[in-house]
Amino acid sequence: MLENDLTTDLIVLESHINSLFDSVRKGSAMLKAFQSFEMRLFNQNSLVEVIGYILDNAKAVFDLDQITLCLLDEHGDFSRLLGDALVKLTDQQGLMVVRDREALQAKFGYFVHSYLGPFEQEHFGYFFTTLEVPPASIAITPLYRGGKYLGTLNMGSRRADRFSCTQTNDLIACLSMVIGICFENHLNVDTIQRTSYIDTLTGVNNRRFLEQRIGEELSRCQRSDDPLTCLFLDIDGFKSINDKYGHQTGDRVLSTVAKAIKNQLRNSDILVRYGGDEFIALLSNISHSTGLEIAERMRRNVQSLEITFSENRIPVTLSIGLATYRSDLNQPLATAEAAARLVNTADAAMYQAKNKGRNRVEYAEIRFDRPLVLNG
Repeated sequence: MLENDLTTDLIVLESHINSLFDSVRKGSAMLKAFQSFEMRLFNQNSLVEVIGYILDNAKAVFDLDQITLCLLDEHGDFSRLLGDALVKLTDQQGLMVVRDREALQAKFGYFVHSYLGPFEQEHFGYFFTTLEVPPASIAITPLYRGGKYLGTLNMGSRRADRFSCTQTNDLIACLSMVIGICFENHLNVDTIQRTSYIDTLTGVNNRRFLEQRIGEELSRCQRSDDPLTCLFLDIDGFKSINDKYGHQTGDRVLSTVAKAIKNQLRNSDILVRYGGDEFIALLSNISHSTGLEIAERMRRNVQSLEITFSENRIPVTLSIGLATYRSDLNQPLATAEAAARLVNTADAAMYQAKNKGRNRVEYAEIRFDRPLVLNG
């Protein structure tokens, strides 16, 4: 009898040991998979790639049926960095971007601490909208970096025992920390790049930004056959304003005019301070006729500005030159030459406006039958 009991105990013990070894092996495999996932995540080159990699690969690595991200984007940083890819990520892969903190609280809930446990449609349905069969258990963990709340990482499984309130969440906490670091890195790089492309006086982009973006805009224009219109804007008699009223007042004129110009542009348009009192605006998918209407509104808006010095109004006007590039004007040019011709032609049109009395808009066609001659 004693021998039978001992045999039974040994079988049970062996079963427990085998189960323990199996858990260790599974844990080791999971740790290796996580480390590989972590390294690949850090090696992604952009925020788009980071989010795409998470949504595409985390399910297989962590044995999930669904994974989604909900991001709080109060200042539009995430949306700007994601650009055109935002639609694809939100429509097809499970990214939710909320611009308002109160909207996040009302619609999604504001998770300060992780939740691991059963799925409840009423409370968590918004996070898992693309599954035909809802998850049985879920993990929702907040994403923080530098004390800033970024949103939530949301994981769902059809297995009821996959996530529970008694389960340790060390791996999930580590994953959310890694994701937060990746997001912060890309946001910080974006901030550094944007500040290096900003003219500190006027708050608009600088010439360096134009040199980077004009090639991208022209390439898009050549692919889509959409027009790209360039406005070259110059403040009339700006030197005399500086001489008469001083440079501080001149700086105020510059920043006020820049704001007035920007108010007439779309968010997708590009405005840069080209140098001194000169500005350039790039208007994508805008024909020369529509460009002329926009330029005329700018001219009238600046002329009506109320800028004063010692209670005396300072008259401010603009001379504007306009040119439009279309890929069907000729066989597609090399991007650098197309950019030079576009800007130079708008510049020449601006000089026409100066010569014809200032405070006016002039249009010039890009010519391909003569050498490119730069003004100045």
